[in-house]
Amino acid sequence: MDQIAVIYWSQTGNTEAMAQAVAAGIDGAGAKAELFEVSSITPDQAAGYDKLALGCPAMGAEVLEEDFFEPFFAELEPKLAGKKVALFGSYGWGDGEWMRDWQDRTQNDGATLCGDQGLMINEAPDDEGLQQCRQLGADLAAL
Repeated sequence: MDQIAVIYWSQTGNTEAMAQAVAAGIDGAGAKAELFEVSSITPDQAAGYDKLALGCPAMGAEVLEEDFFEPFFAELEPKLAGKKVALFGSYGWGDGEWMRDWQDRTQNDGATLCGDQGLMINEAPDDEGLQQCRQLGADLAAL
């Protein structure tokens, strides 16, 4: 059974709700999700998983959260080659530049991105958004 780490940072709870739904989708697809707030796992520990679901909202000028998530991801990047990765996060403004940049970085690091793009949800996820998160988890489990 695949064990998949779901690692997120959330300020308002929106991305946390997404992470919980992604984890539920993974479990529902027959794999095992392990849910971590970014401060509770190291990049080396994360690199021990073949599949990762990473969640971070857009912050500031459409960037990853700079105090916790960006340093974590920057240290994880050299370890992403060959991994299967799903990206997700909430946003309240902008056009998704943070997600496009994050996708490019992840693919340039040699990871296989789950789906054509990361999952972005404006503000708090509604029932449809939570279903999209569960589907992302199921898709990652099947990848």
